[in-house]
Amino acid sequence: MNNILIYLAVTLGTFLLMECITWCTHKFVMHGFLWYLHEDHHQPKYQGVFEKNDAFFVIFAIPSIALFYFGIRPELNYLFFIGLGILFYGMAYFLVHDIIIHQRFDLFKNIQNPYIKSLRKAHKVHHKHLGKEDGECFGMLYVPIKYFKQYF
Repeated sequence: MNNILIYLAVTLGTFLLMECITWCTHKFVMHGFLWYLHEDHHQPKYQGVFEKNDAFFVIFAIPSIALFYFGIRPELNYLFFIGLGILFYGMAYFLVHDIIIHQRFDLFKNIQNPYIKSLRKAHKVHHKHLGKEDGECFGMLYVPIKYFKQYF
């Protein structure tokens, strides 16, 4: 029972830490030396099903897959649960960023939840910058308080 609580804490802690990692990666990598992969995501008239930016799903999946592999060898250990936290964050990212914010699928179009509306506003502010410079709001789940104030 004690190990289960530790593994749950590791998974949840990893999930929460991923928001910080995502913010830093988005600001310094995606808007930095890998801008050529992220640039099409900031183009307002992009019409393809996939963007070059979608390569980041694969890039971020690699550590999770490796942690799963090493987390079961020679027996189940904490690395597996770090990988699980990364996987859960990736799933949340896909749901929130691609489905709810960018509406790449015809789901959740008319959500009136203040948090979701604040999240969409912050992301819209991020996308008002078409270049890699002068960006803001680099996180995914964290929304600066000034955007909440508009909906509460």
